[in-house]
Amino acid sequence: MVALDRAPGGGGSVGALRELVSGVRALDGAGLAVGVGLGAGAFEVGGTRPRQLVDMPSFPGDLLDPVRSHGDVLVQVAGDRAVDVRAAVGRLLPAVPGWRERWRIEGFRAENREEGGRGLARNPFHFTEGFGNPAGDRETTDRALVRAGQGEPEWAVGGSYQVVRIIRLAAELWDKDSVSEQERIIGRRRDGRWLDGAPADEEPNFAADPGGRLTPLDSHVRLAAPDRRDAPPLVRRSYSYDRGDGDTGLVFSCFQRDLAKGFEAVQKRLAGEAMAKYLLTTGGGYYFVPPPGDTWIDALL
Repeated sequence: MVALDRAPGGGGSVGALRELVSGVRALDGAGLAVGVGLGAGAFEVGGTRPRQLVDMPSFPGDLLDPVRSHGDVLVQVAGDRAVDVRAAVGRLLPAVPGWRERWRIEGFRAENREEGGRGLARNPFHFTEGFGNPAGDRETTDRALVRAGQGEPEWAVGGSYQVVRIIRLAAELWDKDSVSEQERIIGRRRDGRWLDGAPADEEPNFAADPGGRLTPLDSHVRLAAPDRRDAPPLVRRSYSYDRGDGDTGLVFSCFQRDLAKGFEAVQKRLAGEAMAKYLLTTGGGYYFVPPPGDTWIDALL
């Protein structure tokens, strides 16, 4: 991921966006997938900005570094080989002189695979994640894509709000805990099975455990989604990172059609979770991924 700001003298926002989108699309293919997200700074004052798009606020426990947060545009380049991704980013920046780099981070997905229609990977805390995502395209679309009638600009229908959180993990402290204690903090087994014995692809019966004897009330999964039949309306696609010198963590990324009902509602419920002392969010931002095609650029005129 690379966050960019318009360079001084880089021209108007729409012209600069056309330049950037053209440069990004030139990277697509040959084993690479690319995408663009718009930050609040990408829009002129009084423009047709998505109604919930603002700079990401600081939540309790965050320590956001301004130089690693926000950005007018987020460019994401994904591929099977890190060397190809780095080369693509290296080609992009000289091709878009109207933009300058704000921050970047490289991520990877350990044990990346698909099971039951869900993309799974192992995070730096040794747990498999991705089980909470929907297994089918229909529910994924329902959670992630903006619908007509939401009060959003017409051009934004079919797009998605993306949240990126750079979360540094206290891996050394975490690894001092027993596996059983880690599982009670998360609320799942490392392989995704539930603490009440339910398989990973089924739902636990939290109602039968009101006091949290099996799954603690302050565990991550129980706070994030206390009613598993009513899953949070978002889709996750996160990555691990390792900058060296002990700076390892998670590039949390999720997509939703409504920030308030998706990420922000979950984040508020997670206040006071048992895992909080192992986490420090240092950067990231809010972005809006426009729908396919070019009509959204024309609409910004």
